[in-house]
Amino acid sequence: MAGREIRLDAHRITEEPYYLPLGDEIRIAEVSHRCGIPLLLKGPTGCGKTRFMQYLAWRLDRPLITVSCHDDLSTSDLVGRYLIRAGEAVWMDGPLTLAVRAGAICYLDEVVEARKDTTVVIHPLADDRRELPIEKRGELLGAPPEFMLAVSYNPGYQSVLKDLKPSTRQRFVALNFDYPDPEREAEIVEREGGIAPEMARQLVRLAGMTRSLKDSGLAEGASTRLLIQAGKLVARGIPVRRACHVAVTQALSDDPELLAAIDEMVSSLF
Repeated sequence: MAGREIRLDAHRITEEPYYLPLGDEIRIAEVSHRCGIPLLLKGPTGCGKTRFMQYLAWRLDRPLITVSCHDDLSTSDLVGRYLIRAGEAVWMDGPLTLAVRAGAICYLDEVVEARKDTTVVIHPLADDRRELPIEKRGELLGAPPEFMLAVSYNPGYQSVLKDLKPSTRQRFVALNFDYPDPEREAEIVEREGGIAPEMARQLVRLAGMTRSLKDSGLAEGASTRLLIQAGKLVARGIPVRRACHVAVTQALSDDPELLAAIDEMVSSLF
């Protein structure tokens, strides 16, 4: 275990991350951790789900192992596999197994993007059994009380082919995340972007305007993350219109009409 603890040092969050609560989500997450109940975070891109998990890990004083899920993510990628080293087969734990052994928090970001067989392996971890079967080793690994499983996904992108099955979904306590109200979002952008309050409020107004374009073909409007990135550019001397163009407009779409519409919004505000 000593080797594993050394490896997990990099996953410990030693300084408090900035997180502005939107409700009772921290309290619910803490109680869920004590009860051994996994978390399901639902919300649009860049609304604070990952930052919330970082803050929770810091608050619970547990290492946080984050896995960004994708189409090719397999069960072996999560659980582990045998690797050939010096002519010998050596077992290497995957991130999920490592988290279970160490009593860490394992956060599967955008879990619906992973291959379907990966959700099956988390079922016994996400119910009263709290066990991880490692079939290749014939091992059944019990999760310690400190371990927590959390997953996230974006309901705005869900489809029949990419959605959580009820048998998976009903194992979790679900927390719904959304963009904060304008006042709180401006506070976040000001703090994280390092910009003046009025500039933060204008960026939030821009975000609200882009979010109204959903019916015009824009998949999602500007996220809080994009506003912070634009703010950081402005704080370091990039002209605000240029900062908004590269950090917001170009990040949202490739469609010429939508690009022109968003740039017009920028011009009307700045």
